[in-house]
Amino acid sequence: MRRNSIGSVLAVLCAGVLATGGLGGLSGSAAAATGARAAASVVSEHWLDSRQVDLTVYSAANNRDYPVRLLVPAGWSRTATRTWPVLYLLHGGNDDYTSWTRETDIEALSSSAQVLVVMPDAGRDADYADWFNPTGGPNAGLWETFHLSEVWSVLQSGYRAGGTRSIAGISSGGTGAIVYAARHPGMFKYAASYSGPMNLNDAVMRTVILQTAANNGDDPTANWAQHNPLDLSAGLKGTGLYLSSGSTGLPGDLDPNGSWSLEQFGEALVGASNYAMWGKLLFSNGIGSTTHFYLNGTHSWPYWQRELHSSWPKLMASLSVATG
Repeated sequence: MRRNSIGSVLAVLCAGVLATGGLGGLSGSAAAATGARAAASVVSEHWLDSRQVDLTVYSAANNRDYPVRLLVPAGWSRTATRTWPVLYLLHGGNDDYTSWTRETDIEALSSSAQVLVVMPDAGRDADYADWFNPTGGPNAGLWETFHLSEVWSVLQSGYRAGGTRSIAGISSGGTGAIVYAARHPGMFKYAASYSGPMNLNDAVMRTVILQTAANNGDDPTANWAQHNPLDLSAGLKGTGLYLSSGSTGLPGDLDPNGSWSLEQFGEALVGASNYAMWGKLLFSNGIGSTTHFYLNGTHSWPYWQRELHSSWPKLMASLSVATG
């Protein structure tokens, strides 16, 4: 099973580079390249089974094609008179849009739920933001615009998406889920983060983010305050929240013998930022959240699948979807 750290592998804290999904160069507006088509559209779709389809979506904001994986509910039809609510699932860094179906049982878990599950790509950095320089490397782009405006438009125009959505993510995708919800109050009914760093201003985390972008050939220039969960916490008022992470980075009940390495102490850093976020939400903003801060456990998929199952009833309830 592949390990994803704050973007694939949280690299060695004590003596090395932490691999993470970080925060790219952020901007607030989209600027389509000269000659770009005027609107986002589906270039192709490839059905993997009766519910799972891979879309190639043209982004007018980026003048590029990006992959998006979609799970449709049982009974879904393109010509249906009804619509379905949407759950976004965001991947971590050094990974891609296939990670959720590759590493978890999301297809089986959602089999009885009347919900569209969308898993968009976000590049190897998994920076959920519009970059200052959207051409500043192979993973740069206007990701926030692509995910929240263009993918959403495609889902509503061609896949019977309704007006309600919630969001969840692992590692840097967890950061993205909280940031998107905070920067766009009211857009998401619920936001869940599994081992997502909540303080990008931490000196170690800042180093991780910059190094990861550089390793991927990208310009890491960033506007930190506008995309730091701790700084954005007030924007989460009215959004249901689920925060989870390990606290020590030591092996837990879901780690096989011999699987631990020193790099996993990075989960302790993530855990500390989640404790801080919980406190900031509650004591500074009066915002409650559901939390699961477990003691031992690594920055890895077995824990994130468990957290997905734990938070699933709340995610579905936020969308008024039955889970029985």
